[in-house]
Amino acid sequence: MKTLVLSSAFAVCLSLPLSSQITLPPSGGNQHAQTTQWMGPISIEVDYSSPDVHGAQGQDRRGHIWGELVPYGMNNLGFGASSDEQPSPWRAGANENTTVTLSHDVLVEGMPLAAGTYGLHMIVQEEGSWTIIFSTDNDEWGSFFYLPEHDALRVDVTPASHEYTEWLNYTFTDRQMNSCVLEMQWEDIAVPIQFEAPNVNELYADIIEGELHNQEGFTAQNWAQGALFLANNNIDLEKAEEWADYALNAPFIGQRNSTTLRANARVLMLAGKTEESKAMYMEAVTHPTGTVFQNHALGRQMIAQDPEFAMQIFQANAETYPDTWPVNVGLMRGYSALGEYDKAIEFGEKAKENVPEGDHLNGPAIEANIERLRNGEDIN
Repeated sequence: MKTLVLSSAFAVCLSLPLSSQITLPPSGGNQHAQTTQWMGPISIEVDYSSPDVHGAQGQDRRGHIWGELVPYGMNNLGFGASSDEQPSPWRAGANENTTVTLSHDVLVEGMPLAAGTYGLHMIVQEEGSWTIIFSTDNDEWGSFFYLPEHDALRVDVTPASHEYTEWLNYTFTDRQMNSCVLEMQWEDIAVPIQFEAPNVNELYADIIEGELHNQEGFTAQNWAQGALFLANNNIDLEKAEEWADYALNAPFIGQRNSTTLRANARVLMLAGKTEESKAMYMEAVTHPTGTVFQNHALGRQMIAQDPEFAMQIFQANAETYPDTWPVNVGLMRGYSALGEYDKAIEFGEKAKENVPEGDHLNGPAIEANIERLRNGEDIN
């Protein structure tokens, strides 16, 4: 019976996958690290192992990193595919491939690179620029099996002196909506790599359209916001008009309110349909879902490009919300823009009388504007 049990246990052991391994600390103590940066909807993720200047045994290698631990140029690593005939670059980290994962197509130093995950390598030079390599091989150990024919992109960048950094670090030193700079920092050198996303707004437009065709599309306000995004960024004005109209008139969800009317008016204005736009704006100004402050802000927005239309907005606001703060301020500004300073002063005096209680800023500001009007100055 004992022999049978032992035999059964031995058989079970043999049936286990021979490749199963326990989890051990990273080779050489080079800790695993990740960093991610977004450019709008585009993500760039760097996954790497981070060696330190002092090494696993504590030895001080400062001054011996570049050109020694990390040799210059391409080198025969003595293993894998690396040879004198086919030398290898630096792995740009430690242990497994340093990888860069792009969620969308981007430009790297002005050159196109498709979405995907790439092994990152560098050709280090004692002087001048370094070559950054993005390889389609991304799951290997170091650069031992690097093959130049698998390069997706090579770009040259200029390294710079940097404050001392003990652990090799990848960080994003510039972060904009449509660009960012990834920088490798180690010992006393930093290597910047520029990424660009020239079509961020187009990507957002695609995302918005997909959402509007889903659950988000059952809300009129979302169609209005989508239309404004397209129009404000000059992306497909014809589609912007369609979306704006859908917010107003779509079956079941269309709503005629201040938000959808203003969105329509803005889109029509940007599409060059000025008279239609003005009519829509005026409907929005007098609509009960609007507010006195929204109308005042609209008048202020219009005053530089069309002072007569701005005046119409201020007057409609005053008729809809009589003697309400800040309608008299709007009329003061409107008359000032038309050069009718006496009228502007008249409404400035009225505005002083209905400054909200506890507001200690607008009273002196109105008085200062009245003084400017008395001196024949436009206050806008």
